[in-house]
Amino acid sequence: MSAPSPDFPPATIEAFLRSCAGEWMALRSRFAATDAAEAGDGDEWHTSERGELVVAFLEPSDAGSAGGLSVGPKGEPPRHLLFSADGVLQAGDQQGRWLLWPDGSLELVLEQGADQLRERIWFNKPNLRLRSTVEQRADGSLGRASFSSEIRRVSRPAS
Repeated sequence: MSAPSPDFPPATIEAFLRSCAGEWMALRSRFAATDAAEAGDGDEWHTSERGELVVAFLEPSDAGSAGGLSVGPKGEPPRHLLFSADGVLQAGDQQGRWLLWPDGSLELVLEQGADQLRERIWFNKPNLRLRSTVEQRADGSLGRASFSSEIRRVSRPAS
């Protein structure tokens, strides 16, 4: 049994972002918060879907930058997430904040009007990434939530 890699889990924001680069097979389960009266008799409160996600690391543009990520479903235009060294996150026209927790997980918080979207991303293994997302409405109620497990596609070396 080999010793774990000294840089896993990633301990810096740049190492974390670099670890995200690759092609990922994803399974996402989404959950809608509803009252019991709205729930109906079926499974309307949740959905699951498979997908392919492509993530590229964006090199830091200056000393105040920690780098960024280009993220999107395979075959579609990506979204850019830019991370400042001071904890500011820029996601398109939205601004938020990020925090790398001591447990190696990355928390992203985006304000969407009066609502807040909070996402936590962590690695269980270098090629297994997990994400949870929770939307909290301005009145404190839960909007929607999702959980994703993502496995990085790896190529075998040519023999």
